[in-house]
Amino acid sequence: MRILLTEDERNLARIIKRGLKEAGYIVEVAHDGEEGLYIAENIPTDIIVLDIMLPKVDGLTILSRIRKKGIKIPVLLLTAMDATSDKINGLDAGADDYLTKPFEFGELLARIRALLRRKSENKEALIRIAELKINTSSHEVRRAGKAISLSSKEYAILEYLAYNKNSVISRAQLIDHVYNENFDCDSNIIDVYINFLRNKIDKGFKNNLIHTVRGTGYMLKECNG
Repeated sequence: MRILLTEDERNLARIIKRGLKEAGYIVEVAHDGEEGLYIAENIPTDIIVLDIMLPKVDGLTILSRIRKKGIKIPVLLLTAMDATSDKINGLDAGADDYLTKPFEFGELLARIRALLRRKSENKEALIRIAELKINTSSHEVRRAGKAISLSSKEYAILEYLAYNKNSVISRAQLIDHVYNENFDCDSNIIDVYINFLRNKIDKGFKNNLIHTVRGTGYMLKECNG
């Protein structure tokens, strides 16, 4: 799971990032609202931990902009503003939860887990792309009714591409999703797994679903062109 942490207090951001990484999360950190907004709009993320008082662009403005664009990523506001009116404003702007500073790190983790569970429950259980069907509950994959056996890594890559269908996903994003940020991004392991998937998903069919975007990454879409 990838978390976007937007926090301008660098010491606090470093502490939170270290704790989240130890808990098994991949963490992107933005130290101002402009950078945070860019990441939220352009990089697939599972949850945003968002400070309100940020330089350049404040947290509530970020929240308002991504919600207007239809981005439904769960957002946990993390701020020293603890008045009831502040909480109401944050929740009304589209936040999913609100945690005030100072806080216990264990509570932050619990709230993140709760939001991720909620997100998982709201995900589409069955993803359809042309004749391909992916059951995200059972991890069963079929194309034109034929069952396809995938390894855990193959399935993780395919599901990630499917949730982001018609969008280009870079090799680095796939490595972060399947492995972690310490994995060698120069490795060709993703290309190897993509070839495995092509042999299982596309081989024998007229239309390829897995596409290479030269110099950028991969995309799962319904037809060529």
